[in-house]
Parts: sequence; C-alpha cells; structure tokens
Amino acid sequence: QVQLVESGGGLVQAGGSLRLSCAASGRTFSTYNMAWFRQAPGKEREFVAHIPWTGGKTYYADSVKDRFTASRDNAKNSVYLQMNSLKPEDTAVYYCAARSRYSTNTGYRYDYWGQGTQVTVSS
Repeated sequence: QVQLVESGGGLVQAGGSLRLSCAASGRTFSTYNMAWFRQAPGKEREFVAHIPWTGGKTYYADSVKDRFTASRDNAKNSVYLQMNSLKPEDTAVYYCAARSRYSTNTGYRYDYWGQGTQVTVSS
C-alpha cells in the first residue's frame, strides 16, 4: 500500500510559477512509476506528466510541454512538478499517482492516487 500526499498548490497570477510536491509512503518508492494528472471543474481528469521508475525520459502532455518540469527524488520518496508560465487554463486540482513496475495497469491507469491539491491561476 502506498499513500500519496500532495502539497504546494495555491493561487497565482498568470505568468507565475508554482512547485507542487508529492510525498509517498513505503520503502519501495524507487520501483514505482509516478505521474501527475489534473482535473479542471466540469472536465475529465487529464494526464500531465509521467516519470518512469527507471529514471528515463519523462513524458508530458502537449499542453504543458516546455512549461512544466516533473522530477523525482528517490531518497526523499518524493516527486515534484515545477510549473512555470502558468495560464488560467492550468487551473485544476492536481493529483499525484503511482504505479508499481510490477503492476498490470498500463497507460493512464495507476495503482494509487493522492487527494489532490488545488491550483488556481488568475488572469
């Protein structure tokens, strides 16, 4: 069982920056693929970034590419999402997700989810 706790959300003006953090419990964090998703009011949850457990290439949604940077620190059991040049359309609840390297889930299906943190970008 893995518990995920996001933090760092808040209110920011357009063009500003925020850094989200996600702290994970458990001793095998380094074997988990991690991801960030977001859900805006009235919309479906959408993929933001995927950080593989191997430390390989991080994948981003086209809508955030070149503005957002996802990273992980296995020593701290944490993942981060640095968000720059924020736009009002980035307003959403941001979720951290984890999937074991041994999981049968694939694609956008993950094993564990955090409770989310609200990001609001004002124009």
